[in-house]
Amino acid sequence: MNTLYPMRINKFLALKNFSTRKGGDELIKKGFVSINGKKAVLGDLVYEYDKVRVSHKAPKKEYVYYAYNKSIGVSTNKDSGAKDILSATKFPVKVFPIGRLDKDSHGLIIITNDGRITDRLLSPKYIHDKEYIVKVEPNFSDKFIQLMGNGVHFDKFVSKKCEIWRKPKSLDTFHIILTEGKKRQIRRMCEALHHKVTDLRRIRIMNIELGKIGPGEYREIKDEELDTFLKSLKIK
Repeated sequence: MNTLYPMRINKFLALKNFSTRKGGDELIKKGFVSINGKKAVLGDLVYEYDKVRVSHKAPKKEYVYYAYNKSIGVSTNKDSGAKDILSATKFPVKVFPIGRLDKDSHGLIIITNDGRITDRLLSPKYIHDKEYIVKVEPNFSDKFIQLMGNGVHFDKFVSKKCEIWRKPKSLDTFHIILTEGKKRQIRRMCEALHHKVTDLRRIRIMNIELGKIGPGEYREIKDEELDTFLKSLKIK
């Protein structure tokens, strides 16, 4: 027996990638959704063998995806008191940032109007690579790299083992790939090992790379790059 069922109709539509839960509610209100041939209403439950249909007349939302280079001093949270991304940069359509990058850090943020990817990208249930370049003081040893990679205790939490390597010929800069996202995690890991982060830049999320995007600028994610990204999130 499938323990997912019964579930609310809007959750079903979200799981099947028809829409977000909120978007599903709108489709239901407008009469575009049926369960076993009967028009669905808000709050209806779907059982495992029910037949759910979304009318071909239902409006198709045009999704957009951008790779954005957040500058230092700009926040991903509009309620933080700092200047936020959407007030710092104008986008052609209504969008929102996925995830966070503290105002003292800079680099890659995914910007979109596709709420379907939020949970898939941020939930700890899913494992996705995020790569950073980090500069610290004082200079670090090979032992520091080993300890960071094996997991660091901080604030009653132990970070997962991760891939980390020294930037060639550098004494103070390293690359690190995380598959988790605790608040200010890299800074807290370094502090636990008696080092202070002086610069932190995210350069990759899954297959999406920051590349040569200038600070405060963005590029559209599309074609094969977008296809790979959405398939990795099991949206396509």
